[in-house]
Amino acid sequence: MDAAIEQATRIIREERNITSSADEDFRLFTATTIIDSLSTTIETLTVFLGVLAGISLVVGGIGVMNIMLVTVNERTREIGLRKAVGAQRGDIVFQFLTEAVVMALFGGLLGILLAVGGSLLISALVDSLPVVVQASSIALAVGISVSVGVFFGVYPASRAASLNPIDALRYE
Repeated sequence: MDAAIEQATRIIREERNITSSADEDFRLFTATTIIDSLSTTIETLTVFLGVLAGISLVVGGIGVMNIMLVTVNERTREIGLRKAVGAQRGDIVFQFLTEAVVMALFGGLLGILLAVGGSLLISALVDSLPVVVQASSIALAVGISVSVGVFFGVYPASRAASLNPIDALRYE
């Protein structure tokens, strides 16, 4: 391949009367060059989409945390009552972590449904672009949703568990 490029370059330079010290006024591309260029573009897009997905996860996680903090505030009396009748710190943490995970999981499932629906729509509209949704991708999305729920639900859950039962029962 390199020999062919060198020979083509020499012939074109002769045809255009380009001296050996002058710069070339043409470019030769091979399939390898184009593939390398496309690979670089795809890698850049992959990084960009990864950053965008990360930002989306953080924003969604903060939303889950805010909703859970409001839930803890609204259910302060219930938490106080549960602790007064014997609920341990771990019981309260488990309850609120479960709620945060369920909330994040529903968001993740909605995202999965939208992604699968969009993939099927693209596949139906563009015959030359078959789209395949892999089960491993869906499992990864579910795992990430659960992780976001746990990570962003820890603070509200521990805040709920650390409430003093007497103060919580007096809360208005």
